[in-house]
Amino acid sequence: MRVKVDTVANSKTFPEQADVVIIGGGIIGTSICYELAQRGVSVALFEKGCIGGEQSSRNWGWVRQQNRDLFELPLAMYSLQRWESLSQEIGIDLGFRRTGILYGTTRESDMAKWEAWGQKAKEKGFSSQLLTASEAQNRIGGASPWIGGVWSPTDGQADPAKAAPAIATGAQNAGANIQQQCAVRGLDVSGGKVTGVWTERGLVRANTVICCGGAWSSRLCRRHGIELPAANILGTAFKTTVAAEISKGCLSTPNLALRRRLDGSYTVSMPGRGRMDLAPQNLRYAAKFYPMYRSKLAKKLKIRLNSSFFDGPEAAGSWSFDGLSPFEKHRVLDPLPDQEILQMAIAEIEREFTALKGIKVENSWAGWIDTTPDLVPVISPVSQLPGFVVASGFSGHGFGIGPGAGRLAAEMVTNDTPFTDLAPYRLERFSDGSIIRQPEMM
Repeated sequence: MRVKVDTVANSKTFPEQADVVIIGGGIIGTSICYELAQRGVSVALFEKGCIGGEQSSRNWGWVRQQNRDLFELPLAMYSLQRWESLSQEIGIDLGFRRTGILYGTTRESDMAKWEAWGQKAKEKGFSSQLLTASEAQNRIGGASPWIGGVWSPTDGQADPAKAAPAIATGAQNAGANIQQQCAVRGLDVSGGKVTGVWTERGLVRANTVICCGGAWSSRLCRRHGIELPAANILGTAFKTTVAAEISKGCLSTPNLALRRRLDGSYTVSMPGRGRMDLAPQNLRYAAKFYPMYRSKLAKKLKIRLNSSFFDGPEAAGSWSFDGLSPFEKHRVLDPLPDQEILQMAIAEIEREFTALKGIKVENSWAGWIDTTPDLVPVISPVSQLPGFVVASGFSGHGFGIGPGAGRLAAEMVTNDTPFTDLAPYRLERFSDGSIIRQPEMM
C-alpha cells in the first residue's frame, strides 16, 4: 500500500454469533466497536482488508470543530474531548495533539461566512477567534495579502496511521472480536429482519448489523434494495520532506491545507481538488447531487470515465453469498495519487512560503471519500430492514468526528438516550420528499 498503518492482530477465535456485527474497520467502525465493547456488548468487526487501510489512514489528520456543518458540530465538540482521553484509556498514543487550526483568506466572502458561522456556533457552545488582516499576516506570513482569518486554539490533529488500529486494539482488549481479511458478502435476513451476515468464512448470527463500509457502503446496501445516495470522490495528499516550521498545527488557505507533523514534515492537500469517476452509482444518484455539482465545490473536480464503471465500489451488478464478492476482489482500495495535484501543491507552497523553498514530496497517496448530497453523514437505522444500521457518507469529515459518531451509533443500538439529536443523520432525509439542503461549509 502507499500508506503505512499500524498492524492489528486478528482475534484468535472466529465468532459464530454476536449481539452486534460491524462491517468495516475504518475510524467509524472501530470507534463504534470500542464504544459497544466498553458497554459490555458482544460485538464482532469484519474488515475485508486491514484495519484503517483505506480512507481512515489517507486523510489529512485534522481533528476540528471550526467550520463544521452546524449539524456536525455537536459530534465534533464531543469528539475533541474523546480524542484527548482515548490514548490514556487504550494505552496507545493516537498522535492526538491540540495544536490549533488556523484559516487565512484573501476573500471577503470567507470572512462574512466565518463570522456568521461563528455566531451560530457560539450558541452551541463553541468559540473561535476571528483575525484581522494584520493578525492573520502575523500568524501566517506568506506572500498573499491576507484580509483576515479565524483561529481555533482548541482544535488539533491525530495520526491517521495509528488511530483506527489503536482504537481497534482497545476494542479487542475490551472483549470485541476483530477479523481482518474477511469480507462480509451480505446480510442474512429472516422474517423481514436482519439475523446475521454472510462472510467469506460463513454465516455469523447477529440481531444488529452496522454498515461502516465507507466507499463500499452504498454498493452493499443496493445488494439488499436499500438506497444510500453516495458519490465517491478521489482525494490526493502527500507527506513532504522535513522543512521549516511555518505553523505548529494545521493551516488552511484558499489553495492549501497543511498539517505540521511531529517529525517536522507536513501532510499537504489542495482543498476541493479531486476526481469523480462516472459509474452506475453516480448516475443513479445524479439528481440528488445536482445542486452540489452546480456549486463552486464541483468546479475543482475532474470527471473521468474509466474501468471503475465496470468494477469497484460504484459498479452495478449482484453476487451470491457463496461466491467471490466485489469486496474480496478489492481488499484495499489503493488508487494512484494525482500527479498534477502534487505538482500544483508544491508550486503553491513555494510561491506562498519562501521558507519552504526546495520542499519535496516524500510520499504520496490517494483515497476514495464517500460523500452524501448534503455533506452530512448518515448514522441511521434502516426502517425497511429492522436490525440494519448505516454509519457512512462522512464526506471527508469522518476522521475528526469518528469518536463522536462511535458514541452516537452505540447509543442508538443499545437504546440509550443519544447525546445529540439523531434527526440530521437519518437516511430517510434523502427519500421522504425533504429538500436536500446545501452544505453550509465547503
